[in-house]
Parts: sequence; structure tokens; C-alpha cells
Amino acid sequence: MSAEDNRKQKSADQAQGGGSAGGADEPKAQAGISPGEQAGSERTETDPQERLVSLAAQNADLADQLLRKAAEFENFRKRMFREREEGVRYANAALLADIIPIIDDFERALQSAADSRDFASLHSGVEMIERQLASVLERNWGLKRFSARSGPEGELFDPEKHEAIAVEETPAAGDPVVLENYQKGYYLHDRVLRPAKVKVSRPAQNATNGNKE
Repeated sequence: MSAEDNRKQKSADQAQGGGSAGGADEPKAQAGISPGEQAGSERTETDPQERLVSLAAQNADLADQLLRKAAEFENFRKRMFREREEGVRYANAALLADIIPIIDDFERALQSAADSRDFASLHSGVEMIERQLASVLERNWGLKRFSARSGPEGELFDPEKHEAIAVEETPAAGDPVVLENYQKGYYLHDRVLRPAKVKVSRPAQNATNGNKE
């Protein structure tokens, strides 16, 4: 074989070797996917199942939190109901605590009167206790007694704070006035708690007719 033939044979052998090497790598080049990318795609195929498991766990956790909050709210509601009942039941505790010492004074006054048979002493003791009770109620609780100015020049009748339980005709014409107090009234702070029971004037019939003439 001449040198020219050897050279041609070598070129042919190199061409065949290069083609075979390129053919082995061609599938990978066409796919364009690295080994790491192939593993990632395999994991992607399992992601929906993992997502469902995760969501189910979150749902269970939220349901548990909801049950806990509902139980806490129910306990809070019951506690508030009990506290409200107790508040109503014991609302007058402070008032009664102020009255108890006065009841004690009544007992002592009655015992003293029973031992001494002294009416004047009993009267004086009861009068003192009555003033003490009125003072405590006004000072601590805003309960204040009142009575209208009475007589021919008495206070004008006010239906907001007076209750007329008797009427007396008078020769004088004009608006009715308070002639006499029968029972005192009471304010609770600035509101009439009980009106005073009074007698009021009413112009006589002849006085009314005279004014019309």
C-alpha cells in the first residue's frame, strides 16, 4: 500500500470513529436534560400527593384551633352569665352594710327601753337613729328627703314631685298650692324616687265665677 493509500485509510478510520462518538452523545444532547433535572422531574410527579397531605394536616390543625376557640368562648359566656347573676344578687351589699349598724342601734334602743321602761329615752333614741339613717342614705347613696313649703302661701303644686291626695277649696283664685304635707318625698340624686303626698288648694266656685265676670 502506498503512502497515499495509508493516508486515505487513516482519514476514513478517523471519520468513522468521530461519527460513532457523536452518535453516543446525540440522545443526551437532544433530550437536553441533566441527571439532576431528571431526578427533579421525578420528585415533581409526587408533589400533588405531598401537597394533599400537607393541606389535610393544616385543615386538621385549623379545625382543632376552631374547637378550642369555641370552647373558650362558651366558658367565657358562662362565666359572664354567672358574674352578672352574682352582680344582681349582691348589688345591694354595700347598702345593707351601711344599714346593719343602724339595725344594731335599734336593737340597743329597744333593749334599753325594755329595761328602763322609759318612754322619753326610747323616743330620743329612735329619733337619733332616724336622723342617722337619713344621713347615711343621703351621704352614701344620694337619697334625699324633701317636703313642700305648705300653707296659704305654700309652694305651687308640681305633679312631677307632689301627689295630691286631698283638695281644699280656698277663696283665693289662681294656681293650686300645697296646703299641707302628709308624707315626705324622696330624691335619688336628681330624680324623684317617690313624690311627696300633699293637700292642695282649689279655688272656690264663687271665686272662679267672680274672675270670669
